Amino acid sequence: MNTDIKIERLPILIKPDITRVLLRPFSPATDERKSKIIARVMQLAESEVDVVLEDVVQAFSSRHFRFDEMLLARYKEFKRFSLLDEEPSENRKRLIGSYFLSEYALEAAAIFNPSMVLHPDQSDLPDGSSRYIISLRSTGEGHISSISFRGCVIDKKGSIEITPTSKIVECPEPIREQYYHKETFSMKLFELGLSGDFSARVMKGLNEEFTCKDLDGVIDTEVLKRRGIDIDCEATAEGIRVLARSNFRVTFNPTLKLSEKVIFPHSPSQSRGIEDARFGRFTDEDGSIMYYATFTAYDGKITLPQMLGTKDFQEFRIITLNGKAVQNKGMALFPRKIGNKYYMLSRQDNENIFLMSSDNIHFWHETTRISQPTFPWQFVQLGNCGSPIETDEGWLVLSHGVGPMRKYCIGAFLLDLEDPSKIIGRLRTPLITPLDDEREGYVPNVVYSCGAVIHNEFLIIPYAYSDFGSRFARVVLKDLLAMILQNQ
Repeated sequence: MNTDIKIERLPILIKPDITRVLLRPFSPATDERKSKIIARVMQLAESEVDVVLEDVVQAFSSRHFRFDEMLLARYKEFKRFSLLDEEPSENRKRLIGSYFLSEYALEAAAIFNPSMVLHPDQSDLPDGSSRYIISLRSTGEGHISSISFRGCVIDKKGSIEITPTSKIVECPEPIREQYYHKETFSMKLFELGLSGDFSARVMKGLNEEFTCKDLDGVIDTEVLKRRGIDIDCEATAEGIRVLARSNFRVTFNPTLKLSEKVIFPHSPSQSRGIEDARFGRFTDEDGSIMYYATFTAYDGKITLPQMLGTKDFQEFRIITLNGKAVQNKGMALFPRKIGNKYYMLSRQDNENIFLMSSDNIHFWHETTRISQPTFPWQFVQLGNCGSPIETDEGWLVLSHGVGPMRKYCIGAFLLDLEDPSKIIGRLRTPLITPLDDEREGYVPNVVYSCGAVIHNEFLIIPYAYSDFGSRFARVVLKDLLAMILQNQ
């Protein structure tokens, strides 16, 4: 470790909690099995239905919000598989619904790769204290990752108090009537190689703003017209639908506390996980605030960089990122525009750090390599540890380096405020390396962060250890900057 800088580990650990479970849909593989399950429940006597349902309710209702509502909603989705015309009793409906639900322990394996941002609500706090939101990558069965949250308050001395965490968690609901803009959607089709005669016909049939229902209707019409003439139309149609399903909005029940919210994989591109969300507080040119997070969607084969945006951590909009510069993992958005352009750090080649710029937050084409492995502790690869942080001296970037034995360490460098392609200083040795009690986990010998914050005189760094849990460190900011600028 860099002995010239005092890094202080704080006595706070966030560890996996196997009792935090989501209520998730369960669906047998075939329609035949679904029908058989419903038929078996339909054969039960009403008294037996009541007894079995009572056991289910006693065992599970206290672990979930809106449990009864979810049972009936699930029955409604599956009643078409019933082989009988008779209308079941309300309790029988609930019991049928329970056979098509399951629990998922969202952080049973790990809760790691944290980022931090200033909370939108700063009311009722002592002088010198601020409230923050911590995002975390929660991983459970099947190594499926989702985004969960914690709250904390940091006082004027840099001490952190984590807000008590709820045992109950819930996913957001999709906003059904969400609108797409024709120009942006058409540009995304072009970037994905889906433009052509069929796509042009579909776009021509839509208004400047349209819903997913509108899109499906026009696609169905055009497929019928082109079937037998255009052998590729159905594949193109499916590609258009997947694009629409990968750009969507969700909203949480307004009664939920922060720690009760979890963003679980929703679209086809996210089916195997949402990884390493790097949250940042973005200030637009008109002074408005938007929280953006870049993350990696994974479907089991392909990693896809995506972005979500929210103003209040209540409603979230998820978009795909497009353009030739959108490659690999680890993108991190700068917290404001520079010279009327958006900027983002990325790792195009799994080895170096690149700078991307764009006039449109959806599309990224311009890229420049700004840093490559230089010191022994980073010879394998470099990457960022979250959005750059603006200081008077420059853009402070925390980075990770991978060295011998695939050991991950956290370093830091500074970029010029006006020309972020220029590095004006860097640490030659790591800022944070794994301590002995941080080396063991799912991926040993790793410390990793997705975003730090400046609080008063301190840089507060949330970081993961060995892909298992998360903790916090702090360093006096002026000391860190002075050390970085010694190595220009």
